[in-house]
Formats: sequence, structure tokens, C-alpha cells
Amino acid sequence: MTTIYRTEGGARRLEQQYRAVLDAWPVEAEHRLVPTREGDTFVSVSGPAEAPPVVLLHGSGANATTWRGDLAAWSAEFRTHAVDLVGEPGLSARSRPVLDSPAPAAWLDDVLDELGLDHAALVAMSLGGWHALDYAIRRPARVDRLALLCPGGIGRQTYGWLPAAMLLRLFGPWGVRRTAGLVTGLDRQTLGPVLDSIVDTFAEFRPRTERLPVFGDQALGGLAMPTMIIVGDRDVMYDSAETARRAEALLPNSSVTVLPGVGHAVLGQTEQVLEFLRSR
Repeated sequence: MTTIYRTEGGARRLEQQYRAVLDAWPVEAEHRLVPTREGDTFVSVSGPAEAPPVVLLHGSGANATTWRGDLAAWSAEFRTHAVDLVGEPGLSARSRPVLDSPAPAAWLDDVLDELGLDHAALVAMSLGGWHALDYAIRRPARVDRLALLCPGGIGRQTYGWLPAAMLLRLFGPWGVRRTAGLVTGLDRQTLGPVLDSIVDTFAEFRPRTERLPVFGDQALGGLAMPTMIIVGDRDVMYDSAETARRAEALLPNSSVTVLPGVGHAVLGQTEQVLEFLRSR
């Protein structure tokens, strides 16, 4: 079993906090634990049973709470399936399939099969965006459309923020919170509770450290499904200018939005994503 937490006590504490949030979920939901080749995978399912299916994939160091502010709007018209990625601080198995391999797509095959989904739209963020792109490239018939927020796999990862982060960490809790703000681009004055939650998680959680594979021109050019990409121009994690440039040049059926003054955490896009999901 992969050691993704610093201590088991910390893992239990994060799980208790997560379950408390799930108990106060903003919409009626069925919480399922589905078997996969990577271990059990947690999925929170909401919305009308006969509505078009949407699968939600969060980013690194997160879980289904990523979508808490979006679900009321999205699940009113769609059957949403908020998946906890394996190997992340949710309720799924701790296994981490090798990214540059068929394993992530095979895991998502199992998730969709267990949910009874032959195909679905994918809404995804950051690491989840990488998973969504990988799956669409390998299983295009199962992906209706892609809505990607600050996705990995198109623009290269950047590391210019690391020296500042290492320096800030010398200043204890204050520096750790400043580091979280630097990496996410979130404003502590308006989104302090979100930043505090991120700091709390990473005090106990060990994220993936490998570089995300970047998809080649041919692979991206073969994605024919409608695709919406939203990035922030101040993202310090990925080269958002390169993401926008490659997406506009290579994805034949895409729209790209670059948000000025926004960092890696692309939040508040509920209506934009909903309009995209509605479009035909």
C-alpha cells in the first residue's frame, strides 16, 4: 500500500473532516464505493437518474469537495458523479497507478463500468484534467465532451515558485499559508477558509511529485469531442500561455479562455461549465 499520508493519525483526522463535509452536502447524494483494479473508489452521485451523465475529476491534494459550490447547479440538469481519485486524500484506495501507462485509463474504465456509464461528459481540474485528457485520448468513444480547468498535460509544469516556497516555509505556519496562496493564487482575505483547508490537508498528505506527462501534438489533435479549457494567466504550476496556445492550435473542436489575474485554482466557473454542458 502506498504511503500517501505522513501519519495514520493524520489520515484519520482528514477522513473525519471529509465525512463531516459529506454529511452536510449541498444536494441529495448517493455515496458509493465501487470496486476497481486499483482498489475501492468513492463516488458521490447526484441529480436525476435519467439525466445526461457527467463525471467530475478533482486535482491533486483534493477530493469531491472541490465541486461543492457547483453541484446544486449542475445536478439540477445532469447526473453528476464526483469521483475521488485514487491516491489522493479522499475515501478512495491509496494506490497510485503509473501515469505514463495504460493504468489510469483502465482504472477509470472500471469506475465507469461499475457506475453503468457507457459514456459521459468529463469535467476536471488540474491533475484530474490530465486524467480526463488521457482517458479521452485512449477511450474517445466514451467521452462526450471535456470541460477542463487549469488542466495538466498540455502546457509544461513550471517550478519557478519553489525557491520562494522553500524560503517562506522557514517562517512556520504563516509561511506555509503564504506558500499555499502563492501556489494556488487564492486571496487569503476573501478565501481564507479555503486556504486553511489546503494547508491542513498538506500538513498530513504527501502529494505526487513526478512530472506530469505532456501529451503530444498527434494525441491532442485526435480529440474531436467538444472541449472547453479555462486557465489563469498567473498559474505558477503550469505554463498557461503554452496550454492556451497548444489547445487553440491542436484541438479541433475547442474553446479556450484565459482568465486575467487568476492563478492555478480556477474557481467560480459554475455557469460557464453549465452552459458548455448544455450546448449541442
